[in-house]
Amino acid sequence: MHDKEIIDLYFDRDQSAVTESERKYGALCLSVSMRILNNKQDAEECVADTWLAAWNCIPPQRPAKLGAFFSRIVRNISVDRLRSQTTAKRGGGETALLLSELDECLTGQSAEDSYMEKETVATINAFLKKLPKKERDFFVLRYYHAYSVKEISEMTGFAENNVRAALSSARKKLKDFLVKRGLL
Repeated sequence: MHDKEIIDLYFDRDQSAVTESERKYGALCLSVSMRILNNKQDAEECVADTWLAAWNCIPPQRPAKLGAFFSRIVRNISVDRLRSQTTAKRGGGETALLLSELDECLTGQSAEDSYMEKETVATINAFLKKLPKKERDFFVLRYYHAYSVKEISEMTGFAENNVRAALSSARKKLKDFLVKRGLL
């Protein structure tokens, strides 16, 4: 089923929209959540919460890219769940590590402040457009898709040290970019 048809089902308040969404994007959402939580049961619960959140968002929203829309929802739900859990108990520390790597760039940002969040997202998107392709790819793989440095190295063919150095450089550039824009 095409995305437009699935969205139309949501607008018609047809419950088969959830079934079709899960059929088409369930594996993607589970993969995103598993990378963050490293716990299948928690990830499955986050995916289930994703369908409810989508049901509540569509309508009025009409996502242009349904896969990206679901990925963003499940990622946010999974990160919220991770934050509510202790790092020692779950997550293996990898996701907490990648979030802590970005803390130096994003301190002071209020998650509750919707305006600031949108402004920050727009600014980060503008920043990513200015990065060289290699650094941008590493940044997105690490901080959006939650791949480990080792996995990025294996996927791209670059040495782990090169990946780490590029990520460190990108974080420094992001911090400078946010300071210049008055967001830090």
